[in-house]
Amino acid sequence: MFYAALAVGAPAVAVAGVAAAAVTKFHLSGEDLSKYDADFPVDVSPDPNSEGLKKVHDYLVENFIKPAAATGSAKDKLAAKRKRFDEVGLAREFDVVYRDDIARAGKLKVTGEWTLPPDCDTSRRILYIHGGAHTVGSAVSHRGIISNLAERTGCAVFAPNYRLLPENPRMAGIEDCRAAYEWICKNGPDGRAKAASVAVGGDSAGGNLALSVINWVRDEKKRAPDAAFAISPATDSTLTSPSIRENYKTDTMLQPLVEPVMKIPHAVLLWALWRGNRMSPANPAASPIFADLSNLPPTLVHVSASEMLLDDARRYAAKRAANGSPIDLQIWDHMPHVWHAFDRMLPEAHQGLDGIAAYLKDHGATAR
Repeated sequence: MFYAALAVGAPAVAVAGVAAAAVTKFHLSGEDLSKYDADFPVDVSPDPNSEGLKKVHDYLVENFIKPAAATGSAKDKLAAKRKRFDEVGLAREFDVVYRDDIARAGKLKVTGEWTLPPDCDTSRRILYIHGGAHTVGSAVSHRGIISNLAERTGCAVFAPNYRLLPENPRMAGIEDCRAAYEWICKNGPDGRAKAASVAVGGDSAGGNLALSVINWVRDEKKRAPDAAFAISPATDSTLTSPSIRENYKTDTMLQPLVEPVMKIPHAVLLWALWRGNRMSPANPAASPIFADLSNLPPTLVHVSASEMLLDDARRYAAKRAANGSPIDLQIWDHMPHVWHAFDRMLPEAHQGLDGIAAYLKDHGATAR
């Protein structure tokens, strides 16, 4: 009877397997991005044995590696990580004013924070989208990068507290960032006022969201940003970049995040990502590299040659160039993921921030 039942069920199992494979290939995987693999020169080669890099390494071990290895429930560890991120931002002091606000677009209300430097031109605005793997971070946690950019540009910088995983679907955070962008085009820190210039940028997951936003702005024929920038962005949520494995050992910050999935078959991982994000990882809203990348605003991308997201950036830049959109990719050797956050340890952080400010100025998106 067992073998008879198995025989009867075999065709159904086979059909289900074929269907699952088809969904994986055509819905969850996206196009083959290997055709965009290209060598780009390293633009900046700092001393790999510098005192600053040693301090950053020790910091990352203490604040990323050790906490990830600690015992405790996933929920408690996530809450602790969110707290640590915000504490870093609250510990910083800058010559700026922070002002809470709410971005409103349609039915959406997105809390956030304006960062206003002295002699700020509030008509010139930057939307800065924080990183944190879509699970941690806030306007407060990223005050270091945000305040540095505000001081360098003289712009009013708005950072939205977009909804995070796992409490919310991935699309919720995307919608919040779209709403925040649409709102700052028409509203400043003092109320309703049309923007003279607008830029959008972010780091890591925030870089992913920033690049997703500019695709949406073009598709919806909204006011285009004067320029965009992305620091160590994740562009491919299907996780196919070769550098994820090749740079695993040199990317101390992302190691704890990636380690649990390193041994999972890619097809299984795609289904897990679909379930966790509640959308296909190949959806262009989640993976901006899968979108049409033509007719986009001038965009600057910073990435480290030592980080796992190196090929996310290189492939994105190659596809942008093939689609005729202006793109400037700058690769820095030996730097940690989002090194711009380590301005108290690395001179290269200041060089990177200066470079972003100069790029925005070249495209009319600053007040200074």
